[in-house]
Amino acid sequence: MAKARKIQRSSPKQLRRQIEKLGRELLKLFNQRAKLVRELDQVELEKQQGVVATTHPDDEAELLQLLQANKGPLPEAAVRSLFRELNSAAHALTRRLRVAYLGPEYTYSHLAALERFGSSAELVPVGGIAAVFEEVRRGQSDLGIVPLENSTDGRVADTLEMFARVPVKICGEVQLHIHHCLLANCPRHEIAEVYSKPQALSQCRNWLSRHLSAARLIEVTSTAAAAQLAAQKPGAAAIASRRAAVEHGLQVVAENIEDNPNNITRFAVIGHESAPRTGKDKVALMLQIDHRVGALADTLAVFKRNRLNMTWIESFPIPDEPGAYLFFVELEGHENDLRVRRALGTLEKKTLRLEVLGSYQQTEPVA
Repeated sequence: MAKARKIQRSSPKQLRRQIEKLGRELLKLFNQRAKLVRELDQVELEKQQGVVATTHPDDEAELLQLLQANKGPLPEAAVRSLFRELNSAAHALTRRLRVAYLGPEYTYSHLAALERFGSSAELVPVGGIAAVFEEVRRGQSDLGIVPLENSTDGRVADTLEMFARVPVKICGEVQLHIHHCLLANCPRHEIAEVYSKPQALSQCRNWLSRHLSAARLIEVTSTAAAAQLAAQKPGAAAIASRRAAVEHGLQVVAENIEDNPNNITRFAVIGHESAPRTGKDKVALMLQIDHRVGALADTLAVFKRNRLNMTWIESFPIPDEPGAYLFFVELEGHENDLRVRRALGTLEKKTLRLEVLGSYQQTEPVA
């Protein structure tokens, strides 16, 4: 009987040489790609008469194609992270974007900003949602990123209020899966206080009642501030991200403690211009209508007649005007689409106030 042939494996030294060779080839290709991105950015800069592009919808389209072509072994999250950083660094060769977000570092707003813009952008933490809007309005930041709605808690009222007060545009969105962790430097049975922002505490209320019913729940301004407090106080814990645990030297006592496993927060990217049309867009409107019977139904009928699919609607009370509301509506389409323009023309005659908050490319939730 013939002996089985022994499979020849490369030695560690041979494997290392192959890895180093591929690394050099990749570096060369990365730099070639960055030069092409810079050249394209400079062409766009000339076309826009010196205005630097702040949205790059082609980046997302390219990434989706790459994810579909990916055969592994790299997972989707790794491919997404790699190309996000490549694009971030390449665009920064033309101009480094300044982006304001609700700080401090390692809040979920910060993670959303990193997901959208990468670490080569200048990410600027500010103290509140209103401050993000003011940074953009005054031109101190090119863009801002603010939480718009959560799948568990609904709208973010502070953001809607600022849209009613500050003339900015939505030019992008980030949908981020929110996975909360319980962070501490002590065992679970020693935890007497749990710190986090109100929304995070609300999103984990059932888990907390089952596992930490005796602990005192304390609201703070952000999940990052909660992590900082937990790192300083004996017997204290925080609800925050895994990234916050690393940055503040905390242990992950329990992970994925959110009550809704599909907990998603949608963030709006705000600037001064809508994003260009991609063919897979959404447009956001803000409107005020007469306080009379059937006024809202008449308004919504405009979208139906123009075959526009509404993906979001929220009402918001107008301060100092009892019974008066603003409505925030999101539709599939772009403000330059014929059907949208036709609907807007009709709505101008039916509403007391109508503003196009912006058009932006639709995105998928990311981990």
